[in-house]
Amino acid sequence: MLEASNNNELPVIPGKRYFTIGEVSELCGVKPHVLRYWEQEFTQLKPVKRRGNRRYYQRHDVVLIREIRGLLYEQGFTIGGARHQLENEGKPDESNQDKKQLIREMLLELEELHALLA
Repeated sequence: MLEASNNNELPVIPGKRYFTIGEVSELCGVKPHVLRYWEQEFTQLKPVKRRGNRRYYQRHDVVLIREIRGLLYEQGFTIGGARHQLENEGKPDESNQDKKQLIREMLLELEELHALLA
């Protein structure tokens, strides 16, 4: 995850079970209104809501927010691109495999054409 590598300037996540939106805001370097917006855009981000609709984030939420922050602010992804990246994380990239297969086929055709012309 991005917790250790790309977000070196961020503070260490304390060993607590739940974090308030203010604490997460400080831990991730993102304002609270941005966190609430990201909840709408990223389905993976679902903090626990208690009395008065107060949000309580768990450690995995904080790590996910740091990953989203890294994708958007450091790597320059759009919201849609970051969402796609998170959805496909850990899955083999089928489109990449399709491209490799297409390149192999094109190379074979080019070699056949080269042999015909030579």
